[in-house]
Amino acid sequence: MKEYQTINEISGPLVFAEVDEPIGYDEIVEIETPRGETRRGQILETSDDLVAIQVFEGTEGIGLDASVRFLGETMKMPVTEDLLGRVLDGSGNPIDGGPDIVPDDRVDIVGEAINPYAREYPEEFIQTGVSAIDGMNTLVRGQKLPLFSASGLPHNELALQIARQATVPEEEEDGGEGSEFAVVFAAMGITAEEANEFMDDFERTGALERAVVFMNLADDPAVERTVTPRLALTTAEYLAFEKDYHVLVILTDMTNYCEALREIGAAREEVPGRRGYPGYMYTDLAELYERAGRIDGSDGSVTQIPILTMPGDDDTHPIPDLTGYITEGQIYIDRDLESQGVEPPIYVLPSLSRLMDDGIGEGLTREDHGDVADQLYAAYAEGEDLRDLVNIVGREALSERDNKYLDFADQFEEEFVEQGFNTDRDIDETLELGWDLLSILPKDELIRIDEELIEEHYREEGAAHISAD
Repeated sequence: MKEYQTINEISGPLVFAEVDEPIGYDEIVEIETPRGETRRGQILETSDDLVAIQVFEGTEGIGLDASVRFLGETMKMPVTEDLLGRVLDGSGNPIDGGPDIVPDDRVDIVGEAINPYAREYPEEFIQTGVSAIDGMNTLVRGQKLPLFSASGLPHNELALQIARQATVPEEEEDGGEGSEFAVVFAAMGITAEEANEFMDDFERTGALERAVVFMNLADDPAVERTVTPRLALTTAEYLAFEKDYHVLVILTDMTNYCEALREIGAAREEVPGRRGYPGYMYTDLAELYERAGRIDGSDGSVTQIPILTMPGDDDTHPIPDLTGYITEGQIYIDRDLESQGVEPPIYVLPSLSRLMDDGIGEGLTREDHGDVADQLYAAYAEGEDLRDLVNIVGREALSERDNKYLDFADQFEEEFVEQGFNTDRDIDETLELGWDLLSILPKDELIRIDEELIEEHYREEGAAHISAD
């Protein structure tokens, strides 16, 4: 253990210290003030004679007379199956009043990239209980599928709903129950009020029993936000690849994480990239997102749902833009649907799950899933286009066929997308509801569905009973 008293500059969350030998990148540091207070940090930049240290607990109270100790190891996460049901802060310390964690292992939080040759292709369905996701933008084990939201929209409520309801259906083809399911929930830069809402919901519904929760609050140091998702993903990888869990990782809010990167970049006086964010932000996000996946020979999996709030509702902003390049699709939370009272306000037209076709059809979901989703999407898109036309010519000028599509679009939002944040629909309920809606349209309009499926599922009486229900 090497100790120095050579701090020569403090800038924002960074401490700069002189050294007489190279120090390892990402090495953990302890900084002790003359008053005996100790804080942890991590090497962010290193050279032969100078290091930059990012301090997790913030630099307030640290002076040039503080001592710096280099511990000779990188930051590690103590992992054990007993973490399930625990609540930790953004640095991985228990804050739930429970016993100390006795780890089975201590794992480097940077992790190891999954060898592409060892990756198993994601193609198994995860049921979230949300029709707009399960029916139209299916989540698959090992996938990374972000939620694109904006300030003031109920993305936290949807995240909690998914955390409560998400399950892995039984592997019927193997005749077994498959692996257990767990949730790792990492919150970054949230308010104390939001944290209380999260914890109240987890405890009230019993979801905490199968979850590991990491909480970084808005008044916690921004630097800690760069560590929180890595701690969460390290925990998820242990549960998935050592204990054979199917793990769903929910990361909220990635915008706060990226703001922390920008703050650190400004303190380092880096040349900024787009809108002031670091030029390496794409690489940094990819390091996190690409830790989702399945490994050949392992029963477990890591699936990610990152949540980000788009500044100014702008999906061309660098954060959603770069996220979209890395991940396999996106789910849009829509402000107009939210203003109409639709819960959850998922806008399916710009939403996309690129792995959906591999996770539906024969096997765990039904053979009509793909056709129903395609037809629902096409019919809703046509109804949306006709709404624009109605604003110009009025509904009376439209044909009977066009009016049916308008009725379909209204019913789709009111009955299929709208389900509330406390309703859990299995995939059979979702698809049956889809058939109820498609039966509003004449049979000859269902051009994306196999005729045998139409004969089996089409309701001749239409969807009149939906409103009655």
